[in-house]
Amino acid sequence: MVASDERSGRGEVRPSVVREATRLFAERGFDGTALQDIADAVGVSKPAVLHYFPSKEHVRDAVLDGFLAHWKEALPQLLFAAPTGLGRFEAIFGAVRRFFADDPYRARLILREMLDRPDAIRALLREAVRPWLEAIAGFIRAGQAGGTHHPDLDPEAYLLQMLQVVIAAGVSNSVLPVALEDDLAKARARSDRELDRIARAALFVARDPVPSPKPTRAPPKRRPTKR
Repeated sequence: MVASDERSGRGEVRPSVVREATRLFAERGFDGTALQDIADAVGVSKPAVLHYFPSKEHVRDAVLDGFLAHWKEALPQLLFAAPTGLGRFEAIFGAVRRFFADDPYRARLILREMLDRPDAIRALLREAVRPWLEAIAGFIRAGQAGGTHHPDLDPEAYLLQMLQVVIAAGVSNSVLPVALEDDLAKARARSDRELDRIARAALFVARDPVPSPKPTRAPPKRRPTKR
C-alpha cells in the first residue's frame, strides 16, 4: 500500500505529511488531530504515514525540527551577508516576517505549542533559540559600542520581544488589521509598515538631520540718488 501511495502522483509523502500536519496541528491542536486526519489530508493511507513516522509524536517533532533546520541554515547567511547594521536588520527582520507570512499556520502552531506544551517549548527555547539570540545580540552590542544602537537596549530581550510581536502578528494578521480599513491587503500593509518602523526605532539611534543652510537674502537694490 505504501508503494502505491507513493506512485499516486500526489508528490512525496514525507514533506506532504509535514505540511499538512503543520496546518492541522495549528487548527485543531496536537490532541485534536489523529494520524488518520493527516493521512486523509495528504491523500494516502495511514500505514503510508507510519512508514515515515512511527507515531504522531514523531510527526510533531518533524514539524518543529523543520522550523529549526530552516533557521539553522538561513541565519548565518543573513548575519554575514549584509555589511551594515541597517542592512543586517532589514535582512533578518524581513526574513522572520516572511517566514510566518508565507505560511500563517506556522505562527498559530507555535502559539498552540506554547499553550499546550509549555515545558517542552521551554526546553526547545533553551537548547535551540537562546544560542541564536546570543549570536545576533553580539552584532547589536557591536552597534551599541559604535553608537548606532541605543545604549540602554537589552539585546537579547529586544530580539525576544520582536519575535513575540511577529508571531502575534502572524496569528492575527488576517483579522485585526480590518480595524484600520475594510481593504484587508491595504490594512495589513499599513500594519506591517508600522511594525517595521517600531522595530527600527527601538534599535537604531536617531541621527540629527543635517541642518539646512539658512536662506540668504539678496541685498536690497540701492536707489539711485538724485542730483
